[in-house]
Amino acid sequence: MTLSKHIDDDLEFMDINEENISGNRGSDMQLSAEEIAAVLADTYMGSVVEAEQVDKRDSGEEEQAERGRSLRRQQRIQQMKRKKRQQERMRRLLIPCAAAFVICVFLVGTGIRSLIRKHDNQQSATGMEIVNASGLKEQDLRESETSESTSDNKESEDSSADKRVSNKDISYNNSLNVAGCYVGSAVADGISDEVAQLSTLLVQTLGGKSSALPLSATADEATSLPDSEVVSENGIFIDVEEGRILGQKDAGARISPASMTKILTVLVAAEHITDPDDTFEITADIIDYSFANQCSNAGFEAGEKVTVRDLFYGTVLPSGADAALGLAVYAAGSQEAFVELMNEKIDELGLSRTSHFTNCIGLYDENHYSTVYDVAVMLKAACDNSFCREVLSAHTYTTSATEQHPEGITISNWFLRRIEDKDTHGEVLCAKTGFVVQSGNCAASLSVGIDGREYICVTAHSSSTWRCIYDHVALCQQFMPEGEVAVPAEV
Repeated sequence: MTLSKHIDDDLEFMDINEENISGNRGSDMQLSAEEIAAVLADTYMGSVVEAEQVDKRDSGEEEQAERGRSLRRQQRIQQMKRKKRQQERMRRLLIPCAAAFVICVFLVGTGIRSLIRKHDNQQSATGMEIVNASGLKEQDLRESETSESTSDNKESEDSSADKRVSNKDISYNNSLNVAGCYVGSAVADGISDEVAQLSTLLVQTLGGKSSALPLSATADEATSLPDSEVVSENGIFIDVEEGRILGQKDAGARISPASMTKILTVLVAAEHITDPDDTFEITADIIDYSFANQCSNAGFEAGEKVTVRDLFYGTVLPSGADAALGLAVYAAGSQEAFVELMNEKIDELGLSRTSHFTNCIGLYDENHYSTVYDVAVMLKAACDNSFCREVLSAHTYTTSATEQHPEGITISNWFLRRIEDKDTHGEVLCAKTGFVVQSGNCAASLSVGIDGREYICVTAHSSSTWRCIYDHVALCQQFMPEGEVAVPAEV
């Protein structure tokens, strides 16, 4: 009911009352202007109060609905975490337990078979002794009873022969095995099939779970500053095999990692995803989020169904925020839940005191920070994952064909393409760049030298994209041994 409706009804009510008053008290009884104003004011205030009550009621319903959505989202996140923990426990315990069970059964079967063989040998030896004793007794009887008749000797020989046959027939069929578990047996084959079936139930994430320890590198008296031609304000160069920091410059200072964040994004996603050929639909929310934050994109469109593999390459090569958000939602249900997994990985790598993340893209935030040393540790962990290493080393990639892009989208890692013809005293295998105003141009790369060793270089606060590339070239030339790479390292 609108305010004008309230006023019309009140005026109509006043007219009726006025007629009643005129009839009862005479036509000279009229309402004063003050009385009419008071009635109109009461009507207006009543309408305002009613509107406010309606607004409050609607607001309360929206808040209640939002609380319900938040509660359901938290429940999904908790359910996902429980499922991941259960899968991890199965992966750690099930196969070792099954293997231990098979070994125990095999050993028990072997032991029982050995006992049976021993028993059989003892029986055979006993039989031989009986036969020999019977033979000796028969000979003594023949010598002492030469006067007996031929028929009696024949009967004695027949009796001895029966005894020998009887003793020889006492044997054990050692082809039988009580436990039934020996190599090539049906029981052993059955156990092997069960173990194989159990293995298929375990979660096999992309690239597998690396057993390599996190990178740990320290400086020594030989560690030096980068040459003066290096513009980047922060930098580090590490010999991975020896765990030595060959050169550094403010390597422990806090920086905004920008899109180098996506190194951790693909690593965490790979450790929680099992099928790279599964499909994911890019939503309008993903596109809007990337557009609102002025992010670089892989070029996917809202409603486009792409493969998870496309999301990985789209995250790294063009540094696509649309692809990174897609990975986060696919792997964890939301970016918020995925960021929790990222920080858990940071803690696992031993970097939680100097690094923390609030998004999977690299957007600037006061609580989104790291150091060039920490980024080097993350890059090494990502390269220890075979799937991530493949993505981080790709120079170009064409996404799968979709309705929106029938020929796919060809994307490139421009850092690798621009540095591949430079003299780095080796070969740059993997790289990821980044840029936000707060960190300038930054990059992380992994190279192999002529000595076959791996080296990691991370820089931040360079003045331009090209200058960042030349900083990496200069650091490689300064700290890697000179010469030609005889055989390119396999990725």
